[in-house]
Amino acid sequence: MNPIDQRIAVLTHLAEISVVLNSTLQIDDLLSFLMDSAAQITEAEAASVLLWDDNRRELYIAATTTNTAGLDLIGQRVPLDSIAGMIMESQQMLQVDDVHADPRHYRKLDTAKGFETRSILGVPLTAKDRPIGVLEVLNKHRLPWTENDREYLGILAAQAAVAIESARLVEKLKEANRELSELDKLKNDFIAIASHELRTPLGVILGYASFLKETSEGQVSEHATKVMNSALQLRRIIEDMTNLRYLKEGAAEINRQHVTLSSLIRDTASDVQSLSETKNHQLEIKPVPEGIELYVDPIRTTMAITHVVNNALTFTEPGGHIVVDTEIRGMSEVWIAISDNGIGLLPDDLERIFEPFYQVEDHMTRRHGGIGIGLSIARALVEANGGRIWASSPGLNQGATFTLALPLAKADETR
Repeated sequence: MNPIDQRIAVLTHLAEISVVLNSTLQIDDLLSFLMDSAAQITEAEAASVLLWDDNRRELYIAATTTNTAGLDLIGQRVPLDSIAGMIMESQQMLQVDDVHADPRHYRKLDTAKGFETRSILGVPLTAKDRPIGVLEVLNKHRLPWTENDREYLGILAAQAAVAIESARLVEKLKEANRELSELDKLKNDFIAIASHELRTPLGVILGYASFLKETSEGQVSEHATKVMNSALQLRRIIEDMTNLRYLKEGAAEINRQHVTLSSLIRDTASDVQSLSETKNHQLEIKPVPEGIELYVDPIRTTMAITHVVNNALTFTEPGGHIVVDTEIRGMSEVWIAISDNGIGLLPDDLERIFEPFYQVEDHMTRRHGGIGIGLSIARALVEANGGRIWASSPGLNQGATFTLALPLAKADETR
C-alpha cells in the first residue's frame, strides 16, 4: 500500500474510532477499545491508559493491553517523576526510543508484569482544557516513531479524552441516581413508619377528646374542643404524609370505571363533614344532577375532591361559607367548583399553589396548618383521571374557587 492510501486508511479508521468512542458509555469497554486502536494505528506492541486522581494527585493505571498479567497492574500508582508523570506535568507529547537509557522510566512495572518496555510514545489526555491522564503506546515494531505516529496518537487522544470524560460523567450521574433512589426509599419508609406509628396514639387522643367534649361542660368542654381541633389538624398532616406517593402516581395506577357524580359528591361530603363541623363552617352542597356518570377512579377522584374541599376549609376563617357546585359542560365533561370566602389568592399564586410544598403564607408567620401538598396531590390525581384543575380568585380576602373538570362516561367505554 502506498503512503497516501495508507494515510487515507488510517484517517478513515480514526473517523470510525470516533464514532465508537462517542457511542460507548461503559468506561472499561471504552478503555479496552481505545488501547487496541492506539496500538494498531501506531504499529506498537501494547498501550496503556493512565488516569489522574484529583484527590491523591497521582497517576494510576486504568487499563493496559500488555498481556493477561497486566490486569494485576490496574490501579497501580505511577510517580510523577516517571515518563508518564512528565507527560502529565508538561502537557506535552513525549517520545523515548530507548527507555533503558532514560532514568525516568518506571522499571518497577516491567518487573511486576514480566514485560520489557523498550520504547514509549506518550500523549496527554485533556478534556475541556483540564488534564485527565496519559495515553501511552509501547514498543513500536520498527523504530523510529514517525511523524504520522505522533499525529495519529494526538488525534486519538483528543477523541478519547472527550469520550472518557463523558463516560465518567455518566457514571457519576448513575451513582447520583442510585443515591437519590436510596434516599427516596428511606424517605418513603420513614413516612410510612412515622404515619403508622402516629395513627394509634392519635386515635386514642381523638377518642378521649370527643368523649370529654360530649360529656363535660364549661371550661373542660372548651379545652377538649381545642385538643380535638389540634388532633384533627395533626391527622390531616399525617394523611398528607401518607399520600405523598400520589404525587408520582401515573395513569397506570388508576382504575377507571363508571361512577355516578352524586356518589362522588356524597362520599366527599362524608369525608369532610367532621372538619367542617369542628371549624363551624357552613358547608353547602348544591343539588347534584342524578344519573350523571363519570369514567374515573372513584377512590382517587374522591380523594382529589376531598383535598380541594379541605384546602377551602383550612384557608377560610371559622364560621365561613364553602360551596360545592356541579355543572355539566357539553357532552364530554362535568365541572365541580369548590368556592369559599376565605383568604383569597394573588394572580401570581393561582398556579404556584399546585406546586408541592408551596404555601401562600410564610412558614414563619402563617396561621393555617398543613404541609402544602394537598392541592399538588389533587392535581396529580385529577390529571391521571384525564381531567384538569385550576384556581381563580378576585384577590386577597375575597375568597377563591377551585374547579375540577372530569370526563363524563361514554357509551362505548367498558363497564
